[in-house]
Amino acid sequence: MIIVDRDLQTRHEEGNPIRVGMIGAGFMGKGIAFQIIRSTPGMELVAIANRTLKKTQIAYEAAGISNIEVADNLQVLEHNILKGKYSITENPDLLCAADQIDAIIEVTGTVEESARLVLKAFAHRKHVILMNAEVDGTIGPILKKKADEAGVCYTSADGDQPVVEMNLYRFVKSIGVEPILCGNIKGLHDPYRNPTTQEGFARKWGQNPSMVTSFADGTKISFEQAIVANGTGMRVGKRGMHGPTVPQGTKLDDVFQQLFPADQLLNGPGIVDYVVGATPSPGVFIIGTTDNNFQKHYLNLYKLGEGPFYLFYTPYHLCHFEVPNTVARAVLYNDAALTPAGPPMVEVITTAKTDLKAHSTLDGLGQYTTYGLCENYPTARKEGLLPIGIAQGCILKKDIPKDEVLKFDDVIIPNNSTAYQLLMEQYDTFTANSSKRKLAV
Repeated sequence: MIIVDRDLQTRHEEGNPIRVGMIGAGFMGKGIAFQIIRSTPGMELVAIANRTLKKTQIAYEAAGISNIEVADNLQVLEHNILKGKYSITENPDLLCAADQIDAIIEVTGTVEESARLVLKAFAHRKHVILMNAEVDGTIGPILKKKADEAGVCYTSADGDQPVVEMNLYRFVKSIGVEPILCGNIKGLHDPYRNPTTQEGFARKWGQNPSMVTSFADGTKISFEQAIVANGTGMRVGKRGMHGPTVPQGTKLDDVFQQLFPADQLLNGPGIVDYVVGATPSPGVFIIGTTDNNFQKHYLNLYKLGEGPFYLFYTPYHLCHFEVPNTVARAVLYNDAALTPAGPPMVEVITTAKTDLKAHSTLDGLGQYTTYGLCENYPTARKEGLLPIGIAQGCILKKDIPKDEVLKFDDVIIPNNSTAYQLLMEQYDTFTANSSKRKLAV
């Protein structure tokens, strides 16, 4: 981001840094803290909130920061910022309310708590940068509407695959080629993985087993591609996406022309999807097309082939390294890296990972009972399908066989949560003839 780095340098030289608060100090939060503190002039991470205070201290200390003070109220937090001290707290609401914080980076990986905090940040006119596809894929369109009403930026973060896709999508459009597929490249997809099977991998990389499971069982990529669909106006070609598997190491350049139904690519708004086993992994790709013979000649000269489809890809995604770019884009230019463009296009629906028994309680994302699948929004609403983002804690009314999708009518929703209320508002706002479902408690 060439313009971003120059403008940040100017803010640094003027002694006027962008002041950021971060909520969440896990694996990804620790990386973001390091990146802002060590590599981003013109930006200061003035406070970190986390349920476990020790993790906030570790995140700062890993980046070489020692002048840390606990802030247990807003007055202390504001005083610390003025005095150039770094604050840690167990109370994330303080960061959302602090006058001297320009933007909030949300890295909790939750849906319910994130929804509450995002609303709190909007109420205090804070830009919100999400490392949280789960909340965005569940209630992103209504949160974007509320961000617009508050006059702030609401965006997913550079570096993670959805925004790498979106940046590439914007580039492809800018050269006059029509994007018809936004794609993600995976090394593994097994919907029946769980925290037990993924424990060893998680331990090796210092990650949360549930989060790692959500990567493996397809829930994470479903959320990621859902928010790309919501940001571009695309859809899915089928429930769960096509997700073709190719032999490990297959070059995507050699096979992409044959992987997806041409009629779905050429007719309609385009689709979001993924490939398992291809290289470059773990990159992202855009398939584009043009009917302009003049441009086709040049694309062929530049080694993109004769068409009708053209492949553009980014061979990596660098998660926490690029998050400061998103903060700067939001604060300096009000430019959202990736945000819902309007009504929902795709939802992530709840699917049984194993045979489920009546009266049992559904666990969380990346756990033992469910996995997520993408479905086009009109179909999901017509069939009354249950979004997985609000499924945790729901009690089953009946037995559900393995791989069956769940409906609202199959569950008792245990409490009137913020996320549920926002989802109902989203339905009322964007769905024709929508009516709220009465909560069963």
